[in-house]
Amino acid sequence: MIRILLSRKLGEIKWKQADLARASGVRPNTISELYNEVDVNIKLRDLDRICKALGCQPGDLLEYVPDADVVPRPIPPKRK
Repeated sequence: MIRILLSRKLGEIKWKQADLARASGVRPNTISELYNEVDVNIKLRDLDRICKALGCQPGDLLEYVPDADVVPRPIPPKRK
């Protein structure tokens, strides 16, 4: 699962969602969906604008967390 860390980042710099929407030009509804980690499809353009406004990298806003109930499948050996 991919976690969105936007709420943490905004808390660190004491910004509101509206502040980020104004600074980035991203729609307030999109910011809200990301902030609340609603099932979201994020456009790379919007992610780029958010990163520019916050002065961060995408990795500062996104985190991969493996699902506990999923057992990784082994990688098959390479064929010769």
